[in-house]
Amino acid sequence: MSLTVTTDPAHGGRWTSLRAAGREWLWHRPDPARERVAPGDAFVDAGGLEECVPTVRGTPDHGDAWSRPWTRDGGTERVDCDAFTLARTVRTTADGVEADYTLTADPGYRFVWAAHALLDLSERAELRARTGMPTRVFPEAAPLLDGPWPDGAPWVEGDWPAPRGLRLDRFGPDDGSAVGAVLADGRVCVHDGPHRLALAVEAEGQPVSVALWRNLGGFPQQDPYRSTGVEPMLGRAFDLAEAGPDDAARVPASGEVRWRLILTAGCRCP
Repeated sequence: MSLTVTTDPAHGGRWTSLRAAGREWLWHRPDPARERVAPGDAFVDAGGLEECVPTVRGTPDHGDAWSRPWTRDGGTERVDCDAFTLARTVRTTADGVEADYTLTADPGYRFVWAAHALLDLSERAELRARTGMPTRVFPEAAPLLDGPWPDGAPWVEGDWPAPRGLRLDRFGPDDGSAVGAVLADGRVCVHDGPHRLALAVEAEGQPVSVALWRNLGGFPQQDPYRSTGVEPMLGRAFDLAEAGPDDAARVPASGEVRWRLILTAGCRCP
């Protein structure tokens, strides 16, 4: 089953539509402020899929690419930031969509990238991944875990689907919680009723993962809303400033990092 995709280069390269068999997978939250953002602004959550690089949390908020206009040359879209250039080529395949990325920067440059995909999911939706996969959870989850949070720890780790006793594979109804997690594998699948969407990232020699943002009406503190993100990543931390030596991508001597995002609809995933 094929997917169709629409992007908006003028507004941060945001993916605004991802459709299969009449279903729109991307969640949207219209906000007029998204139209006039500038580099350094606080993130404006309008939904869709945002390109978050060189960090997700931290500074700059949700990275440096989402707030800049991109250019399009043929089938390639690109954005020039202060420390790097990011280019992508998105194409449809028989099974879905593939996007090939190239980040160009000085050798040794470290970064985190996330395909920050906010999905329009029902309360019945499930996230399928390998049982026992190491999964990091972050401090906002502390009240929901078995046992106390270690002083000063940026994250704690447990096994999927219930790291430290917190069941994360079901989205469920709103309960006032908001939890971020990072699964130490680059491949997951979303099940929502009869619909399936597999998400994967491949990158030779770089750490890959999938982030989960399960906001069931717990964020932001003022005027919270529901939003659910399933986000293939390079790196294994939300905040580049907290990433250890093996938790971020690093530009090699060639000055380029290449990776591929693969989205597949109607997959026979577990």
